Amino acid sequence: MYQPPSSPMSIQPPTPRTPGTPLSTSPLPEGTMPPPSPPRTPRMAITLAQPSSKKKKPPRSTRAMRAVRSIFRSFPIIGSPACRFPTNVPRASSSTGGARQHDGHVPGASRTTGTLFGYRKARITLAFQENPGSVPDLLLELAMPTGKFMQEMGAEHLRIALECEKKAGERAKLLEEPLWTAYVNGRKIGYAVRRDPSDDDLTVMQLLHTVSVGAGVLPSDMMEVDKQGADGDLAYMRAHFDRVVGSKDSESFYMLNPDGNNGPELSIFFIRI
Repeated sequence: MYQPPSSPMSIQPPTPRTPGTPLSTSPLPEGTMPPPSPPRTPRMAITLAQPSSKKKKPPRSTRAMRAVRSIFRSFPIIGSPACRFPTNVPRASSSTGGARQHDGHVPGASRTTGTLFGYRKARITLAFQENPGSVPDLLLELAMPTGKFMQEMGAEHLRIALECEKKAGERAKLLEEPLWTAYVNGRKIGYAVRRDPSDDDLTVMQLLHTVSVGAGVLPSDMMEVDKQGADGDLAYMRAHFDRVVGSKDSESFYMLNPDGNNGPELSIFFIRI
């Protein structure tokens, strides 16, 4: 039977999608290309200066260093007492309140910038620089989650001891040793490994290059990382340290409390035994 064409009023015009309403999740027709993903934000340019003590050295065996890092990351975080602090390293005197005060340099010490940083569940990283605008000349990754370390910082005194074995005919400088046994307040936490700064480490240093002293967090949208434990914001703490060289087998770093306030004490010892 013949049916007359529908009147224009019977045709429902298409309606625009309401803003905020998700698009249809139906699969794309075969042969249809998906829409391009948004472009990635380019990584921040690194303008950090090389430390003045940086000299040209023969390249390290990258294969050997990767093997050391791989073994280190497989170590469990364990605890047991047995830490020996150096006896020939001068220490700052204590004030009446029992908390060490730094009114100036420890005699014979040099000043450096130290930064502790990491994601809450990731291992904490320790970096020392000549100044906030230079590339770290010493960077260590400790076998302790950042969240746990920040809890330890709530104590009045915090001492980190890093020990390595003395080998026959040892000629390497103390702070160039690649692997250390790490203790926090006399409790063994596992190991620490020295490594070269990664792109992510340099990004953190670049973001903090105008910060001389302080603590806080770097929002996650400022960091582009794909590593285990990189959830949430990145916490950091930066301060000036007095570096004391006791001998070729012992050095120590004492955190300077800004303006002499009663913040937590932090001492870091490097010992070759």
